[in-house]
Amino acid sequence: MNTLLLHCRPGFEGEVCAELSDLAAQLEISGYARGKPASAFAEFICSEAEGADRLMKRLRFADLIFPRQWARGTGFVTLPEQDRVGAILQELQSYPVCGSLWFEVLDTNDGKALSTFCKKFEKPLRAALTKAGRLKEDPALPRLQLTFRTGTDVFIGVAEPRNAAFWPMGIPRLKFPREAPSRSTLKLEEAWHQFIPRAQWDERLASGMHAVDLGAAPGGWTWQLVNRDMLVIAVDNGPMAESLMESGLIEHLQADGYAFRPRKEVDWMVCDIVEKPARTAALMESWIGERWCKEAVVNLKLPMKQRYAEVRRILDRLRSYFDSKGMSVAIACKQLYHDREEVTCHLRRLK
Repeated sequence: MNTLLLHCRPGFEGEVCAELSDLAAQLEISGYARGKPASAFAEFICSEAEGADRLMKRLRFADLIFPRQWARGTGFVTLPEQDRVGAILQELQSYPVCGSLWFEVLDTNDGKALSTFCKKFEKPLRAALTKAGRLKEDPALPRLQLTFRTGTDVFIGVAEPRNAAFWPMGIPRLKFPREAPSRSTLKLEEAWHQFIPRAQWDERLASGMHAVDLGAAPGGWTWQLVNRDMLVIAVDNGPMAESLMESGLIEHLQADGYAFRPRKEVDWMVCDIVEKPARTAALMESWIGERWCKEAVVNLKLPMKQRYAEVRRILDRLRSYFDSKGMSVAIACKQLYHDREEVTCHLRRLK
């Protein structure tokens, strides 16, 4: 089991390869990464038999930027059409007994077309695995993750449930609220799911909190804040949705989001403005470093090339800046499902 499979947004296979190669080198785990453009996955093949297991044990999945999901295994295998179940059972002889089963496909048109097949195949496979003692419903055991590239081409992988994606393929099933003025609202909702434990929502996303939305119009992110009954300063020269303004919880300021300064500390700052990464980094430094807000969610727009290297530079810059000020700040970064040519950063001032 020396291969690590990593799901990603189509077009970002190179970023996944760069990130895993960098992290493996830091951990002195030898191997190489490969990823075909627009395939929605990459692989890291370790030189040692247990290299993938070591990587997964020494890395926190939540700290990875571009991978949406991961699993370790022996690589893609070809199944016979007549006895797929038997072939999978044969492959699993060298695998640990697992406590749950996830069927996954790749985030491509071909992958989506396999969904019906997976639904039909899951029931007989689950029954066979249980009968053979390969699957026992136990959350403490590894998760068996089957990623189908075609109906007969599958990566049989395992991952620790507490150190993997929250959702199959790393794709949350969020419903677009009809009342929201734009689909960008799902970016902020997904960010909260990604960065804030659900048990802490009532405390950290509480009713009556004060928030600032920079570049707010027409109000997709503001809608999420208002939906939590927060008081929001929406900063944008453009118009806000009238239906949103009727809430009475919003103060709309027609101004440049990068030039705005709050009159007093707020609980949250959120920002989804298209701007160069360096300028956005300076914005995050100011809002957290000057104690204008306690937490922030900011989208970082990416360049066309060297995207992993640019994100790494920004994160290192932020860490160095806050360390120089003697501040304890939790910094997280992830390319979310609802992101496009961007990543989402979350910063929380701890003291």
